[in-house]
Amino acid sequence: MKVLVIESGKQPVVKEIGNTLKDMQRMVGGYIQAYYPWMDEVAIICNDEGKIMGLPLNRPIFGEHGELIDFIAGTFFICGAPVDSGTFTDLPEDLIEHYTQMFWL
Repeated sequence: MKVLVIESGKQPVVKEIGNTLKDMQRMVGGYIQAYYPWMDEVAIICNDEGKIMGLPLNRPIFGEHGELIDFIAGTFFICGAPVDSGTFTDLPEDLIEHYTQMFWL
């Protein structure tokens, strides 16, 4: 699965990862949480316990109208999440570009 990985203090990078639960957990370093803050059919996959574990704060998450929604701790990635599919997919190229610009340092 092609995803956009965002690590603390680093620029976003496109990576291919497996689409199993273990693959996703390995990428974020623990239990995963899927987060859907935007209208695009994408999900932020992050460590569900990142803040509790004291992982480094990574990036702020702003809503559709520019309001601060949350701050992600630890490594996270963005992948496709088609509505009502219940699965995660490759992040489309146009959204790779969009979110790369959004999270560029």
